[in-house]
Amino acid sequence: MQKNIERIIEKPAKPGMVGDGFRVYNFIPGANISQRRMSPFLMLDFAAAFEFGPSNEPRGVDVHPHKGFETVTIAYKGSVEHNDSTGNRGIINPGDVQWMTAGAGILHKEFHETEFSKKGGLFEMVQLWVNLPKKDKSTAAHYQPITAADMGKITLPNDAGVVNVIAGQVNDIKGPAKTYTPVNMLDIKLNKGGSFTTKVDATHNTALLIINGSAEVNGKKVNEHSFVLFANDGEEINITAPEDAVILLLSGEPINEPIASYGPFVMNTQAEIYEAIEEFQNGKYGELV
Repeated sequence: MQKNIERIIEKPAKPGMVGDGFRVYNFIPGANISQRRMSPFLMLDFAAAFEFGPSNEPRGVDVHPHKGFETVTIAYKGSVEHNDSTGNRGIINPGDVQWMTAGAGILHKEFHETEFSKKGGLFEMVQLWVNLPKKDKSTAAHYQPITAADMGKITLPNDAGVVNVIAGQVNDIKGPAKTYTPVNMLDIKLNKGGSFTTKVDATHNTALLIINGSAEVNGKKVNEHSFVLFANDGEEINITAPEDAVILLLSGEPINEPIASYGPFVMNTQAEIYEAIEEFQNGKYGELV
């Protein structure tokens, strides 16, 4: 049985800025999609392709804290350099994913990579926040650098395209990301006329974002930069591309626990939020300059 489409949401009229380097359209929770409705996905910022001019000073977001969830950055165009208070640092290039578990707390900063900044160019990314269940919110902060070569890959028949499995499992192909609750995250690249059919658990909260191109999804036309929210029924999703298309498909088992969020902190109660703020103010998350 096909999954019904609950809503198709067009790209918001105006983007917002995160720092001075991330020009984003917010779909979760900005498009009236509550964090509980798309649990475990708490936030989705889409940095649609935008041309940044050359700059000697890399653009981005300076030191900021996170606690109680995971951030997932998917690079399509351009490169991001990041480092954190645990001593980790790295560069996310096109096709790569950075999966950071903030857990018990971390300081983080992310900027356009130095050489990319000097030259300028097209920049296109997605950042997701993925919730952690209560029992795992105090896990030690860590991250998973996932390169394009690490992805689980499905080559579709008849030159239809390729599916990169970031997390979860499709057709016996597993993604490299280790998750705390069941999550499927697929980077789907379809050639003109190509199609892809998959099944997800009917109880999962499921959506897809058209990064480039357009598509027909379970019989409905979906324009570029649109977000498709599926009903929690059926299992089958069929995607056909009338033109070359890049699509991000997300599904996850809901975490049926209270959500208390304030800025970069996501916990279960307001008391835990106050505690997180105090920890940050008292330097518990380490140092980062």
